[in-house]
Amino acid sequence: MSRRRTLGTKKKVALLVSAAAVAGGGAFVMAGTSNAAQSPQTAAESTVCQGLATALGNNQRFIEGQRSAPDAQSAARIANREAVIAQIKVQQEASGCVVGESAQGSQAAAGQPSQAASASAPASAPASQAPPAGNAASGQQVCNGSTVTLSGEAGAPAASSNQFPAGTKLKVTNLDNNKSTTVEVTSVSGSCALLNNAAFEQVREPGKFLIRRALIEKVG
Repeated sequence: MSRRRTLGTKKKVALLVSAAAVAGGGAFVMAGTSNAAQSPQTAAESTVCQGLATALGNNQRFIEGQRSAPDAQSAARIANREAVIAQIKVQQEASGCVVGESAQGSQAAAGQPSQAASASAPASAPASQAPPAGNAASGQQVCNGSTVTLSGEAGAPAASSNQFPAGTKLKVTNLDNNKSTTVEVTSVSGSCALLNNAAFEQVREPGKFLIRRALIEKVG
């Protein structure tokens, strides 16, 4: 009887160890899967992250410009864009992106060849020469090769630009879904056409924060 009890005890121990090993293995696999899913993606790995990184970079570049050549309204503009940057970082975290990753310049962020950037103007040319806003006729395509992203700003549909003055009307068409919006430039930014949240929602593809194939026209 003593031997039978010993054997029975050994079997029970073996079963418990086996069960523990399986449970431990399962927990390890689940933990590994969870960590992989939570690993933040870079702009190079995700179109969503690329768009957010570009938006962050555009706002940072705008702030740098305001600080290098300040005027009476610069402090207010900088405070507004810093709040926008904070919101973009929240979106980066929610989208599983690297928080704070920035891409300066829409062409560079989208991986466009250097020829695409020079299609509208040489990189060294002043913004007023790429092309001059006054020389673009109504209905003329402008900023050929530029990508379009969002500024993160709230409010009615509008745009900001480094090439067109406030009051200029731009039509932005997303060639990937043929959706378009016509908006008025209301402020300065670091790119040809930067749409605020409401305007971007009118032309975006679900889950994307960057329009790679955009047609931008001056319409007024």
